[in-house]
Amino acid sequence: MGGDGVEYRVPLVRAARVRFEDGRPVREFPSYRGQRNYPGLYWSATAGTHVGYESWLERDHLMALDFDSEVSALASQPLWLFWEDETGRSVSHAPDYFVRRADGSVLLLDSRPEERRPARDMAKFEATRRACVEAGWSYALWGELEHVEAVNLRWLAGYRHPRCFRDEAAGQLRAFFAGSAPLMEGAEAVGDPIAVLPVLFHLLWRQELVTDLSVLLSDRSVVRLAAGEAE
Repeated sequence: MGGDGVEYRVPLVRAARVRFEDGRPVREFPSYRGQRNYPGLYWSATAGTHVGYESWLERDHLMALDFDSEVSALASQPLWLFWEDETGRSVSHAPDYFVRRADGSVLLLDSRPEERRPARDMAKFEATRRACVEAGWSYALWGELEHVEAVNLRWLAGYRHPRCFRDEAAGQLRAFFAGSAPLMEGAEAVGDPIAVLPVLFHLLWRQELVTDLSVLLSDRSVVRLAAGEAE
């Protein structure tokens, strides 16, 4: 759907040139009593606006995309794909996310737990993959994130907003972590941890500081300045 709220239907070869990140979702995200999934809006630091999701799994995937430094733009429920199956029946599918990478390439992404992938849906995902090949895009079907990584990203995402940044503290943290050191040691060296830790976590979110996110984040996590960030 275009930014003007009007829905357009065009051949795939033309759609491949559309900036879907500038459009609106083609589907709504309903919320009602007794609902089994958990829709909502996630504020994306990458997009600078709210992006919708229809489940906690989609929210986690949004968070991972928002954290990915190679992602320059993203949008939820960006487009409908229409085709006919082998019986001639009309079929449609709206992929969960449209992702624009920093190099200009495109990824269409669907989110679905492995235990909830019936054959009918897998046929739609495969048709979407073929459409992406034709359009010159990439396609991925993601399941659950690795548990520790997801926990760490959820924590750091709480500090993704620019309001957590303070220039003076950030400069001191970059200088301290030019050599690897435990997380809390760096926070205490710069000042009151209550004031410094939000800045530290924000820099970890921005990946100006890095640590091993395959291990549960703690005060003993070893933090260092990212390569290329030396002042």
